[in-house]
Amino acid sequence: MANKIMRTGKVTGLAAVLALASCTSTTTQQSQQTPTAMEQKKAETNPLLKEWTGPYGGVPAFDKMNLADLKPAMERGMELQLAEIEKIANNPAPATFENTIEAMERAGEELNRAFTYYGIWGSNVSTPEFRKVQAELAPKISEFSSKINQNEKLFQRIKTVYENSQKNPLPADQQRVVQLVYEGFAMEGADLSPEAKKRYAEINKELSSLYTAFGNNVLADEENYVTYLTKDQLKGLPEDFVKAAAKAAADRGKPGMYAVTNTRSSMDQFLTYSDERALREKVWNTYYSRGDNGDDKDNNAIIAKILKLRNERVKLMGYDNYAEWRLQNRMAKNPENAMALMNAVWPAAIARVKEEVADMQKVANATSKTKITIAPWDYRYYAEKVRKQKYDLNSDEVKQYLELGNLTQAMFFTAGELFNFKFTPVEEGKVPVFQEDVKVWEVTDKTTGEHIGLWYLDPFARQGKRSGAWATTYRAHTTFDGKKTVLASNNSNFVKPAPGEPVLVSWDDATTFFHEFGHALHFLSANVKYPTLNSGVRDYTEFQSQLLERWLSTDKVINQFLKHHETGKPMPADLIAKIKKAATFNQGFETTEYLASAIMDMKLHLADPNGLDPDKFERETLAAMNMPKEVVMRHRTPHFGHVFSGEGYATGYYGYLWADVLTSDASEAFEEAPGGFYDKDVAAKLVKYLFAPRNSMDPAEAYRLFRGRDAKIDALMRDRGFPVPGSSSKK
Repeated sequence: MANKIMRTGKVTGLAAVLALASCTSTTTQQSQQTPTAMEQKKAETNPLLKEWTGPYGGVPAFDKMNLADLKPAMERGMELQLAEIEKIANNPAPATFENTIEAMERAGEELNRAFTYYGIWGSNVSTPEFRKVQAELAPKISEFSSKINQNEKLFQRIKTVYENSQKNPLPADQQRVVQLVYEGFAMEGADLSPEAKKRYAEINKELSSLYTAFGNNVLADEENYVTYLTKDQLKGLPEDFVKAAAKAAADRGKPGMYAVTNTRSSMDQFLTYSDERALREKVWNTYYSRGDNGDDKDNNAIIAKILKLRNERVKLMGYDNYAEWRLQNRMAKNPENAMALMNAVWPAAIARVKEEVADMQKVANATSKTKITIAPWDYRYYAEKVRKQKYDLNSDEVKQYLELGNLTQAMFFTAGELFNFKFTPVEEGKVPVFQEDVKVWEVTDKTTGEHIGLWYLDPFARQGKRSGAWATTYRAHTTFDGKKTVLASNNSNFVKPAPGEPVLVSWDDATTFFHEFGHALHFLSANVKYPTLNSGVRDYTEFQSQLLERWLSTDKVINQFLKHHETGKPMPADLIAKIKKAATFNQGFETTEYLASAIMDMKLHLADPNGLDPDKFERETLAAMNMPKEVVMRHRTPHFGHVFSGEGYATGYYGYLWADVLTSDASEAFEEAPGGFYDKDVAAKLVKYLFAPRNSMDPAEAYRLFRGRDAKIDALMRDRGFPVPGSSSKK
C-alpha cells in the first residue's frame, strides 16, 4: 500500500496524511491564542520547519526530531501556508496559470516539511505522548484544510483559469494540473453555499478526530494483546520463528517465554505452522477481533458515526452516496463498474474455496487424532499440509532461500534491468535516520551516474510502529523551480531475528516486499514538472507495485539471489518447479479474503447509514454473499484502517483488483515479448508510459499507449487458475 501526501494545490491530501498517521482516541480543543513574541521566535527557529540541508539536495533532519517541536511546527506551518493562500486569493491582477496555479504549487513548503516528521511519528515511532499531540492537531489540520478548500476568492480564481483553459488549452502538463486542482476543489465543496460550507467543514473536523481515534484503537489492540507461549507449546513452529518469539518476549519483560505479537507477520506464521489447535484459535481470535472487543477501544460506534458523517457530507453536494462521489475521478468512474468487476470474480473465488476446504478436510481426517471440521484458524495450517501433499512443497523449506539481504539485492537487480537504476549503500551517519534499523541507499542512473534520489528502508516490527507494509515519499520529483530529487521510503514489519540470526521471510512476505518496492520505483522514476502531478489515482496507483511482484519468480532473480542462507547454493530446479506449479494454489482463500473486504467496503458506503449497526451489517452482508465459513475478511470492519483511519482507500479497496486486471494483462505483454520479463523494448515502454508520467495523463490513455488496447479480465482469471468468462477451456 502506498501512503503519501496526495497534493492538489497541497491541500486535498491532508486526509491522506491523517490516514497515514491516525492513532489517537481523545480530542482536545485548544483555544486560539495570539502567539507571544517568544513563541513566535521559537516557531521561526523550529528545526522541523527548517529547510533541509546536507547532501543529496538536502535530507530530513530525523536526528533533530523532538516531540516538543511538533505541535508548534505544524501550527506555524499552517499559519504560513494560509498567509500564502490569502495573498494568492487577493491578488488584484486577473487570474492566470502563473499567478494562481503555479503560486499554489509553491505554497506550503514549511508545512510539507513538518508533515514529513508528523508522518514518521504517526507510522514508524508512535508513542502515547505523540498520540496526545496528534489528537490536538487532527481537528486543527481539518480546519486548516477547510479554510483553503472553501476559500471563495481562491476558488473563483481557480475556476477562471480552468474555464479559460477549456477555451484556450494550455501545454499538456499545465492543462492536467489545472484540471486536477479544479476537480479537487469542486469535490471538496468549493461551490457550496456559505451555510453548507460551514457544515461541510464541521463534518470534516469531526471526521478527523474519529479517524484518529479509530487508528489509535487498532494500534492499542496490536500493542496490548500478545499471546505468550511456554516451551512445551512450540510444536511445529520453525526455529527462526521460535528465536524471534523468544526475543519478542524478552523485550516485553518475559524472558524464558515466547511472544506471538498481534501483527499479521507473526499471526500468519503461527497459524501456518503451530500444531496446537487451541492456541491457533486463540491467536486467530486475538488478531481478528482488533477493534472489536467491546471495551473502550471498540471501533463499532466510531464506524457508524463515520458512515453517517460521510453520507451527510456528500449529500450537501447532491450525491446519492459516498461511493458515487468518491469514484467519479477514478478509473472505475462509478460504484456499479467496481461492483461488476468484483461480482465477476467472486463466484469463481468461493467455488475454489470449497475445493480447497475439501482437500484440507481429507488431510485433517487422515492425520488429526480427534475429529475436526476445518475452521478459519485451521485454514493456513492445513493448506500448508495440502501444499506439501499436492506439490511436495514446504513453505519453511522455501523460506531458507528468502533471506532479506538477498531479496533486497534482487530488487536492486530488477530496478537496474528495467529502470537502469543503481543502488549504493550510504555510509552510516551521512544521512540522519529516525531509528537505528533504518538503512539508506543512493539511487543513480547506471549509465550516466546521475543522482536520482535516496531509498530508505525501515524493515522490522516494533512497538509504536503500525502494522503492515507501506511506501511513502519524503520528497517527490519535480522540475518546477529547479529539479528536486526523490526521497522514497519502504516500511515493513518483518519479525526482527535474534542477534546473529538471518531474516528469513515467507514467499508471501517476499512478494509484498517487491510490491512496496514497486511503489518506490514509481516515485523514483517520476518525470513531471509540477508537484500536483505526483498525486495518484487510487485504483491505478496499485498497478505499478503489483506488476513488480512478477519479477520475484523470474529465472534471473531466482538463480542469482534466492540462495540458501547457510550454504549459499541457489534454489534447486526441482523446488523452483514446485513453486511455479503451485502458483495458483490457495487462490480461493487469497482472493476471497481480499474480495470480501473490498465488497464490504463498497456495500457499507452504498447502504443507508442511519441506524446501521456495523457488526450486524458485516454478518448479514457476508451471509448474503455466501461467504465461506472457513474464511474471514482480510480486514474485518472494526480494524479496516484503509477505510476508517482516513479516506485514502474508502470505497477504493476494490482498486487492488482493478489494478490486478492491468497487472495480469501487462504481464502477458512481457511474456509475449522476445526478451520475456527483461525485454528492453517493453521495459522502455513500461517506464515511459506507466511509471514516469505519474498523474500527468489519464491512466486509461497511458495504459492504451503501453499495450495498444484496453486491459481485459481474461489474463487475471488465467493467473488465478479460475475459468475465463465466455471460454470453455480451463487452466
